[in-house]
Amino acid sequence: MNPASPNSASPALSPESSLPSRRFVLADFAPLISLAALIFIFALLVEDFLSLGTVTLVLKRGAVLAIVATGLTFVLLCAEIDLSVGMLALLAACLCGVLWEQPFAAGPKGMGVASTSSLFVVLAVPFVVTLALGLVSGWLTVTSGLPSFIITLAMMNIAVGLAKFMTLSQKFNVPPVLSQIGNDALFRVGRLGFPNSAALAAVVMLVAHLVLRHTRFGRYVYMTGGNRQAARLAGVRTERIVVACLAIGALSAACGGLVNAGRLQSVSLDQNADLLLDAVACVVLGGTSLFGGEGGIGRTLIGVLTFTTLKVGLDLTDVVKLIKASPLPLAWKQSWQQMSWVTQFDLLRPFLLGIVLLLALVLHGRLSKHRSD
Repeated sequence: MNPASPNSASPALSPESSLPSRRFVLADFAPLISLAALIFIFALLVEDFLSLGTVTLVLKRGAVLAIVATGLTFVLLCAEIDLSVGMLALLAACLCGVLWEQPFAAGPKGMGVASTSSLFVVLAVPFVVTLALGLVSGWLTVTSGLPSFIITLAMMNIAVGLAKFMTLSQKFNVPPVLSQIGNDALFRVGRLGFPNSAALAAVVMLVAHLVLRHTRFGRYVYMTGGNRQAARLAGVRTERIVVACLAIGALSAACGGLVNAGRLQSVSLDQNADLLLDAVACVVLGGTSLFGGEGGIGRTLIGVLTFTTLKVGLDLTDVVKLIKASPLPLAWKQSWQQMSWVTQFDLLRPFLLGIVLLLALVLHGRLSKHRSD
């Protein structure tokens, strides 16, 4: 929240001035450059990386991240942060699984046949509960004077505590409709399968983009994040905007949690452990500012594709195969194949993921700094 004089509020009255500038500079292309560089590198390292099968894998693995990152984009745009999205996603999935195995629905182990009304309740209650928690987070943020990361940190513990209490650390099944959304393809063209989850993510991101770019609420989100005092002087009820954005983040977390549970075809407490950090990485990689007022859904989409391509590429990289195919002398190849970092490359993937993410974020930060100078 930057200090502003009353005269500084006048530009905020213009709808166009509340949106990010459309003048493109090099920093705007940093996410695309990072994505192109990753595709080029993995195309050299991984056989058949540039294939329709890889595209399908990226779409399937990136769908949940895209849904959750969309809601988080609203939160970051209004200069707030929500640390609870990962556990809200877990809570929504646990609620769904527990309700699904109740007698009024599918019964124990989810083996029965539930009515349409029962299925509606099973799917609706997680959204209602997470929406309520998101509204509480927003209300406490604007009324307590505490930073949103403190409030949502507490909400994160509340959500995981409720999830543990409900499930008693047991596994639960989920409705078949979630399994279909999480695993089936909307259509197939050869080896390319467009997952239902990716289609849902595309709809969510499209609606969010239209809201941010073509509605008064979207302009108010940018105004609130860009200069909250000026937005207040322009007549924007910034407190309501903050509450609404945190509620949107909670709803998107619930949606992502249910889709992820469907993809895994069950619910357990070890799900969504990295969802928060991955979603934040996607949003920031796309170029949305942590300080509010700059970014958008298009950038978040690029961030999701970059992050997912990086994870898929690392998972497909076979170091032993690369060493065998290298022009090194045979003795060197045999010696290298016995090294611990080669035999335990799976354990090294998170380290490499962090290094590449750090380099990409530093590159974007440097370019953004040059743009502001």
